[in-house]
Amino acid sequence: VFANRQSPLVFANGPMLIAKSSAMKPVLELIEKAQVSGATVLLRGETGTGKEIVARTIAEGSARRNRPFVAINCAALPDSLLESELFGHVRGSFTGAHRDHPGAFATAHRGTIFLDEVGETSGAFQARLLRVLQEREVRPLGDTKTVPVDVRVIAATHRHLETEMKEERFREDLYYRLAVFPIDLPPLRKRPEDIQALADHFIAHYAASEGKDG
Repeated sequence: VFANRQSPLVFANGPMLIAKSSAMKPVLELIEKAQVSGATVLLRGETGTGKEIVARTIAEGSARRNRPFVAINCAALPDSLLESELFGHVRGSFTGAHRDHPGAFATAHRGTIFLDEVGETSGAFQARLLRVLQEREVRPLGDTKTVPVDVRVIAATHRHLETEMKEERFREDLYYRLAVFPIDLPPLRKRPEDIQALADHFIAHYAASEGKDG
């Protein structure tokens, strides 16, 4: 699945995972296993550890590689907008809903949806998300009918969800739905061997975008 382990890992549709360090070796092995699995994945790690790149890498190497990949930052939207963005809405369901909106789950049908910062959501929203994961169907806001969805879910968080559960800020039942296949991503300070490769990559990337030699 991967290119030579001595080189950055490049995938056909764009994502690049640069990982040569010993700290990343077990992560790469888990990514390979996740690519051939259909299980829900939970990516855990500090902000800036590359969780979306890993999510795209998993999707790119999976059986759903030719299907949509939809990424949603759950921390960027309040509950009402997040529910509409994920599950959709019908025209007239709220002020400003001038047309039907299918939502990210419907858009990602037969593909992959990436729920970034899922630990930032409220208990009420977590209950709605849990139902979608259990029933594999969504009900757009303002609609009386449900829409079946076949979506592979990859979620990510920088929070320690086990602690969040103990303090009753994150639902235990949702945690176990999401953490079927957990992957912990180390911060860059624990993988210093990758710094030079990352620097070379970004220098080349931005030099090319500016029309300059790297």
